[in-house]
Amino acid sequence: MFDAAIASAQPALCVPRHLPPAPRGRLLVVGAGKASAAMAQAVEQHWPSRLSGLVVTRYGYAVPCRQIEIVEAAHPVPDTAGMHAAERMLDLVGDLSADDMVLCLISGGGSALLPLPAKGLTLDQKQNVSRALLASGATISEMNCVRRHLSAIKGGRLAAASYPAQVLTLLISDVPGDRPLDIASGPTVADPTSSADALDIVRRHGVELPPAVLELLESGRAESVKPGDPRLAHARAVTIATPQMALEAAAAVARDAGIAVHILGDAIEGEAADVGKVFAGIAHQVAERDQPFAAPCILLSGGETTVTVRGSGRGGRNVEYLLSLAIALEGREGIHALAGDTDGVDGQEEIAGAYLGPDSLERARALGLNPKDMLDNNDAHSFFGALHDSVITGPTLTNVNDFRAILIE
Repeated sequence: MFDAAIASAQPALCVPRHLPPAPRGRLLVVGAGKASAAMAQAVEQHWPSRLSGLVVTRYGYAVPCRQIEIVEAAHPVPDTAGMHAAERMLDLVGDLSADDMVLCLISGGGSALLPLPAKGLTLDQKQNVSRALLASGATISEMNCVRRHLSAIKGGRLAAASYPAQVLTLLISDVPGDRPLDIASGPTVADPTSSADALDIVRRHGVELPPAVLELLESGRAESVKPGDPRLAHARAVTIATPQMALEAAAAVARDAGIAVHILGDAIEGEAADVGKVFAGIAHQVAERDQPFAAPCILLSGGETTVTVRGSGRGGRNVEYLLSLAIALEGREGIHALAGDTDGVDGQEEIAGAYLGPDSLERARALGLNPKDMLDNNDAHSFFGALHDSVITGPTLTNVNDFRAILIE
């Protein structure tokens, strides 16, 4: 089922049918995200004439392209490679005419991969803010609101720089709600949020800002491009793959196997450990009382949980959810689960997620592991790694958020 979810969002499948008619002038391809290189390759394979461009993707996620340059950069904490790629991208779109078109290929991960700081800020300052936000428990929407207001390219600025050319953005969504402004922090779409909203977020989560960042937000000098801006009159965005589509592809696998399947939601958020407890409660109710669904069945969900880092472990929101689920299930027979990030990277580890079985806690304790202590230390990757139950996919070349499945026999 996890494989089917990932396969449903492959750029080779979802990009070609959304390609536009050729413009009168040039086609320039730009983009950012973990799927952007594979999206660029799909464009090249199906575009009938010449094109050019530049996209930036995560290290290890590049694929061969002939006419579009592929740059690799760091994620989730940005680096100079991403910053320089963003600078070059703005230069490329800066001399276009109304006859030209910018085809922008955006997927999850693009926020970190386009880290060009707003005027007056440094990359080092943005890196520090990114680390603090990742550890704070802020939602992806909250993090991207802050990122948009510290950027020279996100929050509609890339589309504004492309004016008067047409701009078509193809989006692979990795965010709850599929809002275009939250996918890679919306480089080509209008942003209704403000610097004041960004300030409120960092204050609520106790994020300490460098003085220059605080001054910039308080001054409002770096406001993003707002709805109604005439520079976005020729820009439109189309979402071509979503978490819901991936869950539906996974559900079809279960149905083909003769198992009832129920999608609980594609936009579930909250602390990963708390979500694990809630889902354990639902699984117990199904197993004991056939409510709200009769067993056997599979419970599917997607979205993006968060982790407020308090320990020194290896992190990972999907495995933290899964370890919390395991502790609350207490080794109940007949319940299995899998959770993973469809981009192949859970947290900062090259591990997609993990598998949980009824015997996982027993096997862990036989190895001398304390599941509760490891959860408190944000060390679920070490827990499942010791059991050899990590799910490792390698680069999946797409990103449609988290996948969670619970099988109740």
